[in-house]
Amino acid sequence: MKISIRAYTIAGLLLIASSQSYGQVKKVYTGLSAAKQTKLELGISTNGKLMYRMSYFGQSVVTWSELGFKIEGVDTTQKTIVKSKTQKSHTGKFAWPLGENDTITNNYNEIKLSCIISDLQYNFIARIFNGSVAFRYEIPDQKSSASDTISSEYTKFNFGNPYTIYQYNKESVFTPVALNELSKTCDLPATLTNGKLFITVGEADNAGYTKAELKRGPQPNSLAIALLMDSAIKVKFPFQSPWRTISVSKTAIGLHNYSDLFLKLTPSANQVPSWIRPGKLIRAQLNTQSALDCIDFAARHNFQYIMFDAGWYGAEFHTTSDPTKVIPEINMPEIIQHGKEKGIGVILYVNYVGLKVKLDTILPLYKNWGIAGLKFGFVDGLTHDGLTWLVSAIKKVNDYGFILDIHDNYKPTGLSRTYPALLTQEGIRGDENSPDAFHTTTLPFTRFLAGPADFTFCYPNLKNTFAKNLKVSKAQQLALTVVYFSPLQSIFWYGQPNDYTNEKEIEFFKFVPTVWDESHYLAGDIGKNISVARRKGNSWFVGNAAGLENWKNSIKLNFLTKGINYTATVYEDDDSGSIRKRVKQIKKGDIFYFDISAKGGQAMIIRPDK
Repeated sequence: MKISIRAYTIAGLLLIASSQSYGQVKKVYTGLSAAKQTKLELGISTNGKLMYRMSYFGQSVVTWSELGFKIEGVDTTQKTIVKSKTQKSHTGKFAWPLGENDTITNNYNEIKLSCIISDLQYNFIARIFNGSVAFRYEIPDQKSSASDTISSEYTKFNFGNPYTIYQYNKESVFTPVALNELSKTCDLPATLTNGKLFITVGEADNAGYTKAELKRGPQPNSLAIALLMDSAIKVKFPFQSPWRTISVSKTAIGLHNYSDLFLKLTPSANQVPSWIRPGKLIRAQLNTQSALDCIDFAARHNFQYIMFDAGWYGAEFHTTSDPTKVIPEINMPEIIQHGKEKGIGVILYVNYVGLKVKLDTILPLYKNWGIAGLKFGFVDGLTHDGLTWLVSAIKKVNDYGFILDIHDNYKPTGLSRTYPALLTQEGIRGDENSPDAFHTTTLPFTRFLAGPADFTFCYPNLKNTFAKNLKVSKAQQLALTVVYFSPLQSIFWYGQPNDYTNEKEIEFFKFVPTVWDESHYLAGDIGKNISVARRKGNSWFVGNAAGLENWKNSIKLNFLTKGINYTATVYEDDDSGSIRKRVKQIKKGDIFYFDISAKGGQAMIIRPDK
């Protein structure tokens, strides 16, 4: 379709100068969360703009802010008219065996405004949860002079008060910066605080739109959605935009309550297939013997997978490299057969260059080989075309019965609930990028609020310390496997299996699960420290990690079951750069004290006494 030079701005959301007033807001529609702690108000300004504001326990979070997007081909002089309003409530729960909690409660109240501007009809849908709001735009199939091309989104977030945002892009470090001094864009999810409130702004159900970022808004202390990767987005009617989400807490650790919000907002696959197996993996070198050694190591240490990363079919960025053909150094049938005998699956990496050309060829081929899963590399998780292709590829991998890990710039928006085979993704500055302790203790309050991340742990051994990569202690490495959630965890990213003779140090990795029945964030603050407890079956695992300063604190063991005596096995840093293990008897209500040095950590397994 030829794009008209005329532009139509849904909800009257023309980009305005910061000095321009919205005018008085009228015709206000109000929605409350089930516990009445979160309030969302919608209204039309006197100059025809659809607006919203949000409060939490009576305290303003977002002041009156614009909504909408720009679509080509309709007269811009018209005003938004709300034709009707509908409201409904939803209460429910769903099982999620691939998550931080095995059951997710999904209660919300919904407001739907049916709007018209010129001859284009659209719906604005908002859901109000306890502590969160989520909203999206919906265009039904219709006859209109509007084209099928979206060129801008004008969603704004006017906070009204000064906030600090933890700015980052893709796999960068985090930089705390005042909103009014923000000179770069920030990825979603974005975390803000003024010391009293902690806010995360996120996205859910991006099934092929484009990557959204946040830029400094036109008002003081405000943010605006920026669609920098596409100047025009071709859509098909009926169309639904991704959800925009705002969640708020009075504590930093309270943000964890919203880490499953994106699953709640994404269509369900009804149930998780039984063939999907979460677990831990070790990466093999590009030869047969290394893979066989990795399989034996995985079997001894309760791992579930090995992985061949880039290079197993040739140079990954070369168009002449063929992901249907294995390099001579690797005897793939022998490796797969040995893995089956040991109960260990094989995961294969394929670069975007090969995926785009041969995805439909390799899926049935790998199924015939007996491969367990795929890892996508260097995909386009940014543009409309890239995300559209990627979601179609996720569906194909899911339908073929492979587990999936997506690496590089892609971050989750809840699509794992639709395609459960998508166990994890990168979209994070992981261990191979040498993150410091500020970074490792910032991630739980930022990137991990969007969903799982493959951190690619680089635990050292007696032959290689990986000193250029590791800026935190060994015990923090152990602890972060509890703190960081990923159904598929890459543990020994650089290490070779026969070099890990320090069995006492790596014992914790043998026991730690990757999915959980119950999780609690116990203590912590952004970039300073973090303590998380998670349960699998009858056993609890606790991870404590310190940032750039020493952390002396205590946690109350109220998450344990009353009347049961427990034995806690504590793994912590010793004075020689190794791991010290000690045992302690505990019960519900006890106070557990710890004193962790800067950049250090502590991991704990709590088992009921027999």
